[in-house]
Amino acid sequence: MDKPRSDLLPSLGLAFGAALWGLYWIPVRGIEQSGVSAYWTGPVIFAVSTLLFVPLVLIRWRNFAAHWHHTLIPGLLAGFAFSLYIASLNLTDVVRAILLFYMSPLWSTLLGIVVLKERLTGNRVLGLLLAFTGLYIVLVVESGLPIPRNTGDWFALISGLCWSVASVKLFQDGARYIIEKVTIFIFFALLLSLLLMFWQLGNFDGLPGAASLVNGWYWIALVALLMLPITYLTIWPATVLSPGRVGMLLMVEVIVGVASAAMLTEEQFGLREFVGAALIISAGVVEVLRPQKIDSAVVADPDEP
Repeated sequence: MDKPRSDLLPSLGLAFGAALWGLYWIPVRGIEQSGVSAYWTGPVIFAVSTLLFVPLVLIRWRNFAAHWHHTLIPGLLAGFAFSLYIASLNLTDVVRAILLFYMSPLWSTLLGIVVLKERLTGNRVLGLLLAFTGLYIVLVVESGLPIPRNTGDWFALISGLCWSVASVKLFQDGARYIIEKVTIFIFFALLLSLLLMFWQLGNFDGLPGAASLVNGWYWIALVALLMLPITYLTIWPATVLSPGRVGMLLMVEVIVGVASAAMLTEEQFGLREFVGAALIISAGVVEVLRPQKIDSAVVADPDEP
């Protein structure tokens, strides 16, 4: 009897987590409509999420203190990547930001080959071609390839690179201290989103008032409560799946984001979007059909302290 594949469940979990990220724009827009400046939505969400994570820190403080060297770098890189990505959405076209960030499957594949000694298979090459073709069709960049042209573009590109490096570090360290890594990710996302917001504005003008926070409290509470499961379904799979596969499966976010926007707003979802979405889904299927094979010597033993 064939041995059950250990990579299928985290692959499905990551696809579901990416789908939840695709709906992230809904509470963000709701918070903005309540009166919170677009520049402050990220810090507000991460600040409230950090408060909700405080009980976890108090309960698991021994793990945080004893294993900070396992959690600090991956959490810092992941938080930096997400903060840069949010900042890029305010500084350049959303389409360009998404395209440049989702170059990450390519960077992750290259890092997997160099650092993790992963073999470049036909499945991965075909998956990348399908994924990038689908992404391009869905987002339709009429001005040509998304070569970085401004600060926002560079932020988006660097955020994808940071996430690729973070996913390599997460995979190397293995499936341990997941809650700690998720918590560190949220904390650094808050810290770095504040620093980037200050860098963009030059001051803290536009600090949300009590009235706007009260008006959008239900959106803020919803996204803060969902932050733990969403980030868990992003970080945990990244500890057991190859970085290239993680990057490709995260593209589900684009499909769900475009489809949900079409359902809830006046944005279109026609034949072009359907074809692009089908190609992205096909890329994920092609990738997951191949059992994951990486040299175990580059991965930490999860039972090690």
